[in-house]
Amino acid sequence: MEAELTALAASGATAFVGLMVTEAWTQARGRVARFLARGEEVDVIDGELEESREELAAARAAADDEAVADVEEEWRIRLRRALRANPEAADELRALIEELSPLGSAGPTVSVTNSISGGTQNGPVFQGQTFSALTFNSGRSADAPEQRPGTA
Repeated sequence: MEAELTALAASGATAFVGLMVTEAWTQARGRVARFLARGEEVDVIDGELEESREELAAARAAADDEAVADVEEEWRIRLRRALRANPEAADELRALIEELSPLGSAGPTVSVTNSISGGTQNGPVFQGQTFSALTFNSGRSADAPEQRPGTA
């Protein structure tokens, strides 16, 4: 049971810290604060979450992976302690993680079909979402006049 709660705390911390740097955090923060409060002032927890979000944003801006990991570790420990003190909260945490999960709120899958027609393409044509490090080699430019051997 202890290993399960530890794994759940790690999942929760990963989900919460991941949300801290998204637009969705403003909506999720109140829910997370209420879950974590458990006998404490919700406003105090909300302030701590906001402070962690600011630390996280600064760490990411500085590309400081250790500081990012520290923020996540802080909330993993906090969640693990909360679950140890109240193991019945595990189901509530699972539901909260599922609800706040980017995968759970991704919405419907959209299919897009593109086609090229009409005219002549003088080079490669790509349609897609993400391209990087593309290199094209061509013997000549489509606009360059063809040169015959022996002429300059």
